[in-house]
Amino acid sequence: MTFERHYKNHMKFLLICCFLITASAFSQNDIIAQEYFKNGEYQKALLEYKKLYEKAPSNINYINQLISTHQQLEQYDEVEALISKLLERINYPAFLVELGYNFQLKNDLVNAKLNYDKAIASIDLRVSNVFSVARSFQNHTLLNEAIASYEKAMLLNPEFNFNLQLAQIYGEQGNIEKMFNSYINFAEANPVAVRDVKRAINDFISEDNSNENNILFRKLLLKKTQQQPNLLWNELLSWLFIQQKDFSKAFTQEKAIFNRQPESLNRIEELALIASNENENEVSKEIFTYIAETAQDADMILRAYNNLLLLETKEANKDNYKVIKDKYLELIKSFGAQSQTLNLQISYAHFLAFYMNQTNEAVSFLEDTLKLPLTELQKAEVKLELGDILVLQEKFNQALIYYTQIQRNLKNSTISQEARYKVAKTSYYKGDFKWAESQLKILKSSTSQLIANDALDLKLLISDNKYEDSLQTALKLYAKADLLAFQNRNEEAIALLDKILNEHKTEPIIAQTLYKQAQLFELKRQFEKAKVNYEAIIQNYRDGILIDDAYYHLAQIFEKQLNLPDEAKALYEQIIFNYADSIYFVESRKRFRSLRGDAIN
Repeated sequence: MTFERHYKNHMKFLLICCFLITASAFSQNDIIAQEYFKNGEYQKALLEYKKLYEKAPSNINYINQLISTHQQLEQYDEVEALISKLLERINYPAFLVELGYNFQLKNDLVNAKLNYDKAIASIDLRVSNVFSVARSFQNHTLLNEAIASYEKAMLLNPEFNFNLQLAQIYGEQGNIEKMFNSYINFAEANPVAVRDVKRAINDFISEDNSNENNILFRKLLLKKTQQQPNLLWNELLSWLFIQQKDFSKAFTQEKAIFNRQPESLNRIEELALIASNENENEVSKEIFTYIAETAQDADMILRAYNNLLLLETKEANKDNYKVIKDKYLELIKSFGAQSQTLNLQISYAHFLAFYMNQTNEAVSFLEDTLKLPLTELQKAEVKLELGDILVLQEKFNQALIYYTQIQRNLKNSTISQEARYKVAKTSYYKGDFKWAESQLKILKSSTSQLIANDALDLKLLISDNKYEDSLQTALKLYAKADLLAFQNRNEEAIALLDKILNEHKTEPIIAQTLYKQAQLFELKRQFEKAKVNYEAIIQNYRDGILIDDAYYHLAQIFEKQLNLPDEAKALYEQIIFNYADSIYFVESRKRFRSLRGDAIN
């Protein structure tokens, strides 16, 4: 390297160092000034901002902060002089907004309006001025002026789309109709942003289809449909109906979309699953039947039939089980016992074991399924179900072999973590609490939030109760009751939980026992009994980890089963104000606002 090149590099390095030191100093002074301003020490903040402004007289941020600080000190004449000089030096029309606002603070509304009008007129000269001008108006909550700025710019240049900004402003003003229209127009111009638009609109509608905002949004979309057909209107109507749980109306919209764009039935399948999860079984059956009759894809047809059988099973009693079994066998015969029909085969085995109590037949069927040419993941899915059936039979060691094979063959996968959780649960059923706990510790950091939460709950149950009694009598009884519930032997489980409540009254497991029993009462639709248990937890275990669960489930019983909305509202309110970190917080706030009759959800 020559001396000259070495010298140039050295100077470049020094210049970079100087720049970094200067930037660091600026940043430090800015932080100090902000801190003074935040703490109300405006005189000190003013000195700091003056220094920053002197060093960087074109920095808009420093200029705005300097103006704000002067205004906090009611030094309006100084602001007027500062902005006047700036306007001579910098062509930045947003300063006209600042000048107008300064006049407004002096209660000189004539000059305020004069400068606001000048700022808006600057958009005629240069349409891109709208960005700084409208933002300045919004910063000072001058919403009508901001609207005028955005509308003028869109008129001058139709390529500009400020409907999103306008929608947000209309929302602040409470002008719901204009807000909805702006969101709709924005979505029409930006179809990729439809999800964001739905999220924004969701804050203004509720589950109640008689809510004013819901009715208004529906009317606007129907009007759009009549004026100019667009599948977007059908999609937004379908989404609105789903929020209102009007799944049949949503289905009508989804069919209209599919008839015009018969590319995929995925959206309709998703709607059927949502309806099923909401226990709207009749409409869910109608949708799955439509899919089965309309789909061209064999996999989708098979999924539809499988889901129809799951719905039928949900509503059936033992007298109908033979008919359902025959339907499963007919489907397997039609589509073939092959790797492509694996989910159907697993579903059938689960039905045999958990509903018809034909566990040996189910195990034999799945062992035959394992002989098919399956991937490792498919084998794991079969083994997971096999393990569950063996637990049902209380053949714990054989179940553990299958779960362990999954862990070994598919390390670090979600199904492997699920298998580890089942190893822990099986060990817990056996009464081997130490081994169960060691597995649960590992699962606390599971990539699946659901598995991690379940693992933490079970670990806390074991650790909170294993030391109270050296024989762990109550915990063993509880684990047995838990197993009975898994085996669908709910009456026996409830009776065993009663034994714990009567014989171990002073032990910490009582709260968990009350909660478990309440959940079983709910399954049996014995809501009054469940109510008594939840109330006992609230009254006697207010500091325990189940308190928010008890409040929420009791609120749900009051709202949905006993038709006592005021009592439900009071319980949701408890969660909102006292348990902000609860998993039920968001839903409780939503239910509370709905019961209170808020127009904005």
